[in-house]
Amino acid sequence: MNAKFLELPIEERIKLAEKCWDSIASDEEALPVTTEQKAELDRRLDAGAADKNSGRLASDVIADVRRCL
Repeated sequence: MNAKFLELPIEERIKLAEKCWDSIASDEEALPVTTEQKAELDRRLDAGAADKNSGRLASDVIADVRRCL
């Protein structure tokens, strides 16, 4: 790893990592989904549709996390 990168404050390294990830995510054609991955996604979508539990509100989860801190 480049020593200059490691000398950057953590906040700047995080921003650079986010920009790097965003540049990867914006090029959807660069990493095509395999047949096996498509099958797994279909399996998960089917399982989610079959599960009648709609989950929890994000605000409730965040409140619980804050109470634990």
